[in-house]
Amino acid sequence: MRIVYHLGAHCTDDERLVRCLWKNRDTLGAQGIVVPAPTRYRTLLRDTAVTLKGRAASRDTQAVVLDQIMDEERADRLILSWENFLSYPQWVIRSDRLYPAAAERIRAFTQIFPEIEGEFHLAIRNLASFLPALLSRLPGKSYDDVMGGAEPRTLSWFRLIEEVRTLNPDANLTIWCDEDTPLIWPEVLDAVSGHAPGTVLTDSDDLLTEIMSSEGLDRMRAYLKSNPPSSVMQRRRIVSAFLDKFALPDQVDMELDLPGWDDDMVATLTANYRDDIARIRATPGVTFLSA
Repeated sequence: MRIVYHLGAHCTDDERLVRCLWKNRDTLGAQGIVVPAPTRYRTLLRDTAVTLKGRAASRDTQAVVLDQIMDEERADRLILSWENFLSYPQWVIRSDRLYPAAAERIRAFTQIFPEIEGEFHLAIRNLASFLPALLSRLPGKSYDDVMGGAEPRTLSWFRLIEEVRTLNPDANLTIWCDEDTPLIWPEVLDAVSGHAPGTVLTDSDDLLTEIMSSEGLDRMRAYLKSNPPSSVMQRRRIVSAFLDKFALPDQVDMELDLPGWDDDMVATLTANYRDDIARIRATPGVTFLSA
């Protein structure tokens, strides 16, 4: 069995992935892929990790935890998803770093099931839009509260991945850019679930329904039905073309009005993000899903 952890990050998924897989749990279950209800494992795993204090769980403890998560006697893949696995939103930025506890958290989860191979999946996002979105998730918190004195230009997704790999050299990491998600959503669902080729998932267009007009979505579906794409890349080009024409502006545009920010700040953060992406792609042990 493999245990698959979808880690977020915050402001990238909003539960879309686990909702889609949950709706398809019967189809996936027939393939040995178990998608438990999030209420069965989120608090349980957090509390178990705290109790273990970094120690490896005994086989009895592992069995007890698994019994609480799943009813099935066996599974090939167990899918667990929670954007707070690595941190609650108010602690995303500390000590001038993104998710400073991430490496230790991942280590703690692997110690709950030390004999079961784990996979970790994470979407990253340009800090120029991630930081405003994170601030909007924390009503009552000021920009300074959220940043904790950190300079935005020094924050790095690559540093986060590097820290995770250093403490967890055997961890399987799959990373993608949130900005690419509308184009690669089927590949993201496939990477996390590991479903068989040709599997048709219900409501797998939920993401596009949020960012594309209903007219555009209907026309795109009709086009795809009458002109089935011959490759992944062709499908992406089709989706991209319809998004260019029918995207909902209020869903794809974001106000970047933060204290001390200007066009130069946004340009620098965007350039740093591109550099992070290039370095993460080159990191051993990382699978990068590209658009």
